[in-house]
Amino acid sequence: MKIGVIGAMQMEVDELKMALSETKVETYSGVHFVCGKMEDVEVVAAVCGIGKVFAAVCAQTMILKFGVDMVINIGVAGSLTKELGVLDVALADKVCQHDMDTSPIGDPVGLLSGINMIYLPCSDKMRGLMEECLKEQNVHYAVGPVASGDQFIASEEKKEWIRRHFEAIAAEMEGASIGHVCYINQVPFLVLRSISDSDGGAMDYQTFAEKAALQSIEVVIRFIKRAAEYFA
Repeated sequence: MKIGVIGAMQMEVDELKMALSETKVETYSGVHFVCGKMEDVEVVAAVCGIGKVFAAVCAQTMILKFGVDMVINIGVAGSLTKELGVLDVALADKVCQHDMDTSPIGDPVGLLSGINMIYLPCSDKMRGLMEECLKEQNVHYAVGPVASGDQFIASEEKKEWIRRHFEAIAAEMEGASIGHVCYINQVPFLVLRSISDSDGGAMDYQTFAEKAALQSIEVVIRFIKRAAEYFA
């Protein structure tokens, strides 16, 4: 079994890299892919960079070059619901791109032309194991749609717009593009986001991003250690 883990920032995957053995690094399109082992599971970890294009390039390379069996996108996000505060976790059951908009020609907001879907489903089985890991670590989480776009969402007006159109529980900048790549390649995926900012917006982010990212990777390491048995 080979699991791909994609983060947007270096701090999101540094801890995972240190937990791997037999590591080697390969570089494609400027992205460094760290390959190693954790117990009986092969892992490929990469920092994709911020935004949907970087994330999509990373995901496609991870699938085609390294042949991963599943992809986990980790990192931080802004909360769109009162149910999730700073350092809680948003676990996606599906993802969407809130900045995809061809509505002037009659399409629903968020429709992904070519596959004609708004929401891309995450793996139910992957989410089941991740929920077990979150509960074991006593992390408060919520399950729901996670919305991605090439914007840092800070204004209450924009948050309300995303909530109204997509019923999303969190907003970030990469997960749905990774989901898009995984969907067209028929690779199961999951998006896990620790909340780094809520009402405080950018101020909260600067204070809590590192703590939130470290929490994400702790849960993912637990997931990987249990994956071989769970997916057997």
